[in-house]
Amino acid sequence: MKPSNLLIIMDDEHNKKVLGYNGHPMVRTPNLDRLAARSTSFEAAYSSSPICVPARAAFATGRHVHETGYWDNAIAYDGRVPSWAHALRDAGRLAVSIGKLHYTGDDIDGGFTEQIIPMHIEAGVGDLYGLIRDPLPIRHQSADLAKSIGPGESSYTRYDRDITDKTVEWLQARGRQRQDQPWVLFTSYIAPHSPLIAPPEFYAMYDPQAIPLPKRASGPLHPWIQAWNDCYRFDSHFESDEQRRIAIASYFGLCSFLDHNVGRILHALETSGLAADTRVIFLSDHGDNLGSRSLWGKSTMYEESAGIPMLASGPGFEAGRKVRTPVSHVDMYPTVMQAAGLACPAGLPGKSLLEIAAGPDDGQRAILSEYHAAGSVSAAYMLRRGHHKYIHYTGYAPELFDLQQDPEELHDLAGKPESTPLLAGFEAHLRGLLDPEAVDRQAKRDQAALIAQHGGAERILKRGGSSYTPIPGEEVKLLNEQ
Repeated sequence: MKPSNLLIIMDDEHNKKVLGYNGHPMVRTPNLDRLAARSTSFEAAYSSSPICVPARAAFATGRHVHETGYWDNAIAYDGRVPSWAHALRDAGRLAVSIGKLHYTGDDIDGGFTEQIIPMHIEAGVGDLYGLIRDPLPIRHQSADLAKSIGPGESSYTRYDRDITDKTVEWLQARGRQRQDQPWVLFTSYIAPHSPLIAPPEFYAMYDPQAIPLPKRASGPLHPWIQAWNDCYRFDSHFESDEQRRIAIASYFGLCSFLDHNVGRILHALETSGLAADTRVIFLSDHGDNLGSRSLWGKSTMYEESAGIPMLASGPGFEAGRKVRTPVSHVDMYPTVMQAAGLACPAGLPGKSLLEIAAGPDDGQRAILSEYHAAGSVSAAYMLRRGHHKYIHYTGYAPELFDLQQDPEELHDLAGKPESTPLLAGFEAHLRGLLDPEAVDRQAKRDQAALIAQHGGAERILKRGGSSYTPIPGEEVKLLNEQ
């Protein structure tokens, strides 16, 4: 397969259901809809971990979280494990990032030839608050989700506009230069990540009163999920359903704002003369519960949070094809290598999306997601194979869903006697990949060591936690436990 340029566009916390091309009845994403029409869509795509820093580390390294130890939002990618950017640069290829990376900081070698306006973890230490898992603290900073909603501008929307401008400038400059080798450009946005403040012209596209409230849980929350929710308490900070609708309208507006920015980039790709020689991949780092089951934010293994949108266009990707083979972030490293015409290192768990798209749907392929971060009393693991999803909560009963019959995951099959063989098969598969209890203990040991390094849990709680990672040049704003 002929090597080509590769443009990767990643957004942040995008619930895959909130896209026009995925059939959402209200949200308007015309540019992504047009991209989808000429792309292969990966219908069963998942985050390797439904939280920013571990997901982005898996995306960079092509390795699962338990393989690298980038557990949470305070233990970020530090260049210790080679990334696909390192491989490209070592081969003499141009690999450039624009926007959010969420690595440890500018002082580490992330592999890119150039990092343009990169965002890294806050103050070089990240979310220390999230390291504390026994006992779980109350995250008082979560109140900001319900307070910062509606029309307006935030540092995040301004940053995304800057990312778009820099990407358009870069593509225009490349179009004027002679090309010796194919390049990779990674443009990474924040929208539709909270704060749920949408530029007024995009917020105005949605009437909050016309937005239906999200689905409720069909029964009591799973105990692991309840413990997570008792820590975050997002929904408790909303004073009314009207406020919830405004928050959702703002999220829709941010999705349309993101779509507008993507449209500007795709237009620049066309007008620069680069489109014919460039593959484009669009995906997110993870999703957002967006009020479903009264849950907000990410961190769960439900479709709204762990599922991600993923489109791929250009040579090797058939327009309009829907691939049902499960895929995840770890498949990106082999994809980048194949797109660049380079050999992929041996031993990586993923497989190139080009290979997956070229073959029939594989009902036996299983992909892994895992979570060891803020709000979790223990490790959570997810396996998706065929139309079933298995969620393994360390120390708790599992959950099992048939996504073909129950796409909204309202009916847990794990307690049904007829599910026993399927549960046993999934658990055996998981234990063939890793030791769930041992990995849980290792993550907690690493986190405990970092807590001690920063003066202990009491000092971290007194220091407080932040709601959001500041953009480059912005100061960290902390809210203490009181």
